[in-house]
Amino acid sequence: MPYITTSDGTELYYKDWGSGRPVILLHGWPLSADSWDAQSMALAEAGYRAIAYDRRGFGRSSQPWSGYDYDTLSDDLAEVMKQTGADSEATLVGFSMGGGEVARYMSRHQGKGVVAAALVSSVVPYMLRTDDNPDGVPQETFDQITDGIEQDRAAFFRHTFFPQFFGAGWISSPVSDDVLAMTTGTALLAGLKPTLACAQAFSHTDFRPDLAAFNVPTLIIHGTADKTVPIDTSARAAAAGITGAQLIEYDGEPHGLNVTAGDRLTQDLLTFLGTGRAENQALFQGNDQLVGIDNI
Repeated sequence: MPYITTSDGTELYYKDWGSGRPVILLHGWPLSADSWDAQSMALAEAGYRAIAYDRRGFGRSSQPWSGYDYDTLSDDLAEVMKQTGADSEATLVGFSMGGGEVARYMSRHQGKGVVAAALVSSVVPYMLRTDDNPDGVPQETFDQITDGIEQDRAAFFRHTFFPQFFGAGWISSPVSDDVLAMTTGTALLAGLKPTLACAQAFSHTDFRPDLAAFNVPTLIIHGTADKTVPIDTSARAAAAGITGAQLIEYDGEPHGLNVTAGDRLTQDLLTFLGTGRAENQALFQGNDQLVGIDNI
């Protein structure tokens, strides 16, 4: 299996499908690169090079004791781009926790080699409720996540976290029980330490100072019924803080819209990529936020 090795000796597993302009896909917590498979296939078939990798501590990557802060995680992204030769004309697409890696890469690495970015169901800009972030998620919610993981990780993911993630209810569900079982299995591939440490990182890292570093066309996609990462504290705030950002709200969709609205997400990403660099740059320079549109 293909791996790159970071400066601290961590091995990161990655998938590299197709050829053409690179699109680097960063997965959410507590999943792996496999969660991007449908979009990766579509991108490769459309003439792009889709690269998705398992974050340190997750999937098939190494599980070191440290390095689960966003500075290190953005350095890992830089190493993936460099060692795969995908460090120019690249588009970064971050889902949920992965959106934070995109934001920190743009500031810490000055967006080197990046021509466009997309934040999908992303935690950016700041999850935690504080005096200056009143729409954030209360600390008690994150404490419940930690308690659930420490007491019975498998039961927490299968019966609490992922049903909410995908908007599953008692009467109806947009995903099958098999999807819930599969994602639980993926989550359990991660180590306990990285699972807890990354939950701390995505819930407490303030990306508001990073927003000014988005100097490329940026697409933001988020579900209005997302209970895992509420849209007001994330996508709408990010769209307001990123110059020229384009926001598409998926009405009634939950956090895991990469599955529940997978075809639409794929099409919106392909449309964004296919607009062309020059036209995309013109949109970035000349347009305000575009809310609720179907295509860009």
